[in-house]
Amino acid sequence: MADTVFAAASGLAVLGLLLSAVRFARGPWAIDRTVALDVMTIIATSLIVAFAVFSGRRIYVDVGMVYGLVGFAGVVAVARYLEGGL
Repeated sequence: MADTVFAAASGLAVLGLLLSAVRFARGPWAIDRTVALDVMTIIATSLIVAFAVFSGRRIYVDVGMVYGLVGFAGVVAVARYLEGGL
């Protein structure tokens, strides 16, 4: 039962990742692309952590945390650039 729920949740997360990639590719403005990049980073981080829980390998939790922090810093840098603050 838990495997079925995990597979369904992972499938929905991958679908969200694909939809965000479409928004990233088609976004008419840079801010749309920035928000889509942030959403893709959050979904990818959650997929990494879900894989860590499912596989029982705790190292992937650390990888997910580092990926989340780097993604957050990147989105903040892009947002500051778009505002003209950099």
